[in-house]
Amino acid sequence: MARHGKNYQRVAAMVDRDRTYSPAEAIALAKEARFAKFDETVEVHIRTGLDPRHADQQIRATTQLPHGLGKTVRVLVFAEGEAAREAEQAGADIVGSDELINRIQNEGFTDFDVAIAQRELMGKVGRLGRVLGPRGLMPNPRSGTVVDGDDIAKAVNEAKAGRVEFRLDRTALLHVPIGKVSFADDALMDNLSTLMDAVNKAKPSGAKGQYLRAVTLTTTMGPGIRLDLGEVGGLHTSV
Repeated sequence: MARHGKNYQRVAAMVDRDRTYSPAEAIALAKEARFAKFDETVEVHIRTGLDPRHADQQIRATTQLPHGLGKTVRVLVFAEGEAAREAEQAGADIVGSDELINRIQNEGFTDFDVAIAQRELMGKVGRLGRVLGPRGLMPNPRSGTVVDGDDIAKAVNEAKAGRVEFRLDRTALLHVPIGKVSFADDALMDNLSTLMDAVNKAKPSGAKGQYLRAVTLTTTMGPGIRLDLGEVGGLHTSV
């Protein structure tokens, strides 16, 4: 197992692992503990009490972060006709239909961050599940990435502006970026609050016992900082 370097060990010592922090304290500490030479991403990791093996305990949803993610989002759109033209005008980076589908299927092309599909093309796009699914790139109505032609421009604009998708992994965890360490503390707080509100609203019908068990804030290279559940977006963790 690889050992952490001296820089990580130095900043990890700044975090008291026997306590939880308020969101404001955690954000300030995460920014203080950064040591990478690049603008690290601030991430939230949420441990739930759900059982991913049950269909009624799944989570897959999106939310629009008020301050975006601080990065350029490369958007691919499966569309044709007027919808394709609207996608291009809205700023989509890659637009196409049959040729694009074949490129992904035959060449494994995945050089993009978000894929949006015109609803009428999902019969063809569905073939790409084996390529796009494991990478979290498969268009899905629940995540707002399968839309009618009239809504293509809106979907592209939202993806570019900082819409994030979150979904439960096999270990009952959610992993979601909320911005960059260069963001102002207030901006990160706003994004965190928006995310936690969305996670609460996405509570599945089959949830039993304690829904959210732990919330940890971290940066790309930094240590995890456990948050006080009672102070994160007004959580009701016992429900």
